[in-house]
Order: sequence, then C-alpha cells, then structure tokens
Amino acid sequence: MNREYNSDEMMTIAASRALSNSDVCFVGIGAPSAACNIARMTHAPDITLIYESGTIGTAPNILPLSIGDGELCETAITTVAVPEMFRYWLQGGRITIGFLGAAQLDKFGNINTTVIGDYGNPKTRLPGGGGAPEIASSANQIYITMKQSLRGMVEKIDFFTSFGHGQGNENRKDINISTLGPSLLITDLAMWKPDPVTKEFTVFSIHEGVSKDMIQDSCGWNVKYFKDLKITKSPTEIELKTLRELKERTKKANLAQDNR
Repeated sequence: MNREYNSDEMMTIAASRALSNSDVCFVGIGAPSAACNIARMTHAPDITLIYESGTIGTAPNILPLSIGDGELCETAITTVAVPEMFRYWLQGGRITIGFLGAAQLDKFGNINTTVIGDYGNPKTRLPGGGGAPEIASSANQIYITMKQSLRGMVEKIDFFTSFGHGQGNENRKDINISTLGPSLLITDLAMWKPDPVTKEFTVFSIHEGVSKDMIQDSCGWNVKYFKDLKITKSPTEIELKTLRELKERTKKANLAQDNR
C-alpha cells in the first residue's frame, strides 16, 4: 500500500473512483475536472465528459484552465452550441452526474460561488454561478469536491448560487425539483453522503490517517457519522502516477503558453 501521497491527491483520486464507464458527466473546472479525467484515464475509459462550452466526449491530455480552453474542443467527439448543451443534454435528462466545486457549502449541499459577505457590499466577489445552478437542478446527481476549512464549510452560506437540498428533508421535492441533487461530497479528509431522511451531509468514510477531531476542526457545522464508518482506500501506484503525470503535463503546457 502506497502512503506517499498528500491530502489533495487523496481527495482527487477518491472522487475519481465514484465515477463509472456508463456515466455522462457534466464537469466543473478545477478539482472536479482533475477527478473526472483521472477516472477516464484509469478505470472508466468510456465515461462521457461534457464541459459547459459545449464539448462532448472530450479527452484532454492536460487539465483545462477554463471551459474555453482549446484542449477541450480539440479532443472532443463533437462540439455543440451552448443552448443545445443545456436544453437537450442537461435539461433533457441526459446527464447522470454533475461534478461541481464550491467556495462555500452548507450541510445540505447548497453552494455559494457568488459572494462572501453581504451581496451589496461583499468582502469578496467570487466568479459566479456560470452553469452550476442549472447543473445542480437538472443533472440526475451532484457530486461536490472541495478542501475542508471553516471558511468553506459553513453553517449558513452567504448566497444561494446552486440549490442543493435547501433546508433539508424533502425541501428539494417541495419546490418541484425531481432530480436527486447532492449525493456525494469528497473532501481532503473524508467522504460524505446525505442522511436518507434529513439530507444532511454525513461522513461515511474517513481518509487514512485522518481523525474525527481533524474533520470537526475544519467544518463549520456539527459533524455526524454513519454507524458503519469506513476507511478510504489509499491511492494505488497507477492512480498516483496517472494524476502526477497529468499535473506535470499541465504545468509544462501552461509554462510554454506563458513564455510565448
């Protein structure tokens, strides 16, 4: 068993394992993109990756800097117009997994990527929602990946950018959203899934070497655990090699671009 890895690598690889060959995945930039492409390069070569710019079946050799990165279009099976992407693919129910990141997240999977602080006078203005609000409501399931921190995992988010389970319980169904919503949260410390009744994110697997105190100290709500708590399997040599080589190719490509 290889233990020479860091928490970011554990998070990315654990997230990649949640994907399968049969998934059609709407991919967010950043950590979600890394996880989805590691899945494609290892155990799920037939996964269909879709990015917001309209690229379908893309297979980038490096991690894209944005949805407009030429690498996505160059390696895609096809590229469609953005309205078609959202209306036919997303709203048409053809996306099995929407993979998102978050600046702020609450225990019910509601996401803020808009502002920190008051909307009219924010401390920090974030990139915004982009297509994430539509993905959060129309993809069959939502997976979220983020590093744990007291600033990021909060009791109450400052702005509802992407609706998760709202106030919990059946709130999602109450406002006529029929998709499953947030069903998996992967952090650098643990893996979480909603409680079947309350829909509160609850830990079901702790990464190797992580304690419950570490999880609670970096989470803004009172952490709960499932009874059959597991230990996340460490990354394999192949998974680590694939991830590190991908990041190294990305780094070299970005440096070459900067030097032009």
